[in-house]
Amino acid sequence: MPPSGDPWLFYSLLHPRPMPPTAAPAPSEDPFAWAHRTPGIAWMSQNTNTLPTSPRIDEAILAAVQAGKHHLYPIQKGEPRLVELVRADLGVPQEWGLILGHGGLEALYAMNRALFAAHDEVICSDPSFLPIHKQVQLGNAKPVELPIYAPPWKLTAARIEEAITPRTKAILLIDPINPLGTAYTREEVQAIAELAKARKVTLIHDVTYRDFSDHQTLANEFYPEGTIIVYSFSKNCGLAGMRMGALAAPPALYEKIKPFTVSTLGINVLAQAAGIAALETKKEWMPRVKQQSRKNQAIIQEAVAKTDGCFLPVYPSHANLFVIDVSATRLDPADIERTMLYEHKVFVRGGAYVSPRFGERFVRVSFTVPEEDCRRFAEAWVATVEGLQR
Repeated sequence: MPPSGDPWLFYSLLHPRPMPPTAAPAPSEDPFAWAHRTPGIAWMSQNTNTLPTSPRIDEAILAAVQAGKHHLYPIQKGEPRLVELVRADLGVPQEWGLILGHGGLEALYAMNRALFAAHDEVICSDPSFLPIHKQVQLGNAKPVELPIYAPPWKLTAARIEEAITPRTKAILLIDPINPLGTAYTREEVQAIAELAKARKVTLIHDVTYRDFSDHQTLANEFYPEGTIIVYSFSKNCGLAGMRMGALAAPPALYEKIKPFTVSTLGINVLAQAAGIAALETKKEWMPRVKQQSRKNQAIIQEAVAKTDGCFLPVYPSHANLFVIDVSATRLDPADIERTMLYEHKVFVRGGAYVSPRFGERFVRVSFTVPEEDCRRFAEAWVATVEGLQR
């Protein structure tokens, strides 16, 4: 059992901060692999949450191991308590189906296989979370990538309507947006949902970052029969390594997707135990996480303001990430990524990861990290940009 008192202290005892390494990367080694084998990294590249949540999550994982639950196959539909908690968190109707996956991407894979065929079109954005686009392409469907790297830094109903064709089968609405951190207002979600309903296309509402937003409206309120909601435990709950996500859909869409479910024997029992504990305690720790993430944003903003030619397109972010535009510096974001990682042990991500069209213009940074890591970033950012500009 944890010691009484500050849960942040207990978390630090379980997750000590190692000292930075001295070993250099191998010439051909992938930066991600190097970061994983290297202690002392400030993980600001993947939108993961490394801030303290609740000691009950670690306790639940250990209790599941001690009970021997990992020796047996899990319940295919998921632990009833977990399913109940996800439904309650989203507020979806009881008749909606829920598909659990090893990460939200696995649930999305089932959806893409079920709903899209050759020559179908799915309206997306650029920048975006490109692995979803790649899944669309697996069945020879086409992601129609609308550029949003300009004000208002998000899709609009008018722009989507212009792009709809007889081949359009769905609209992908990531809200808040990876990587920009832009959020949609209630009125904007309603307009897009009503457009999708009028044109009889499915609306995929990816709400991975919803807990970091000041306002979030689920599209199924306006289009209940045609909205699919994508859900993740990786960002808010800090469980990215557990690989657990979900997809919620109204009955007709659920029945189409269900046969394509990959995890026919269920998903990781330890992840489910962690997810239950996380959702049962989320009201206790999520306000702290959000408060620290906003403080960290301000630290980053101050550092960016010190570097000529750099700016934040979206601030404040309603996710746990945003981008830093470096286009006026003429620096290569990949060079910034490598320098920050190998010289300062701060891992950020060059923009090519989330945009083939605009990736050379920005660096993506996430900030649900301990404040000390964010302050390390601030020092490293100024040193890196100024050093590369010499």
